Amino acid sequence: MLKRILSYTLTAEPVMFIQTEQTPNPASLKFLPGCPVVPAGTANYTSERAARASPLAERLFSLPEVTGVFLGADFITVTKDDQSDWYRLKPAILAIIMEHFTAGRPVLLGETATGEAVGAGQEEEDEVVAQIKELLETRVRPAVAQDGGDIIFHDFEDGVVFLHMQGSCSGCPSSTATLKAGIENMLRHYIPEVVEVRAI
Repeated sequence: MLKRILSYTLTAEPVMFIQTEQTPNPASLKFLPGCPVVPAGTANYTSERAARASPLAERLFSLPEVTGVFLGADFITVTKDDQSDWYRLKPAILAIIMEHFTAGRPVLLGETATGEAVGAGQEEEDEVVAQIKELLETRVRPAVAQDGGDIIFHDFEDGVVFLHMQGSCSGCPSSTATLKAGIENMLRHYIPEVVEVRAI
């Protein structure tokens, strides 16, 4: 009897516990599979066609209610359409994530994660741009990652910092307040050359 139980335990499928966290964006939910998702950088997909670079994102887009998938270091943020509710959609997403990871499938095909968006004229970045990127990297990105999103530097022109909102930050009702009251005030405090922050 003990032998049978032991062999069953050894050959049983690995158990995975996936946590979920709400984000400030009611249309986005953060899933934490308890293992690394993207080894470096992030990956943001806003359409099924773009998601072909990620087998996991592509499978999540097979659910018609899914409108966005954001992959972070140890989390997956899924954005849904306005008509669906999380009560019905969440179990299907959990099943896809669990099956994907327990089967040992790759999250990305090749090196498709990015750490920052490339803006115009970044070949030779000046000191102000370096300061902006440093503040975003050390103070902003870790905070928004906790909410299931990311904010990427795009460009700095005529005193205006252009940022790309991803994951739960994209389309979030509180993103304007985060940009103006949080990020813009901080950047203007530390870097006098910054006049305004805008989302692209």
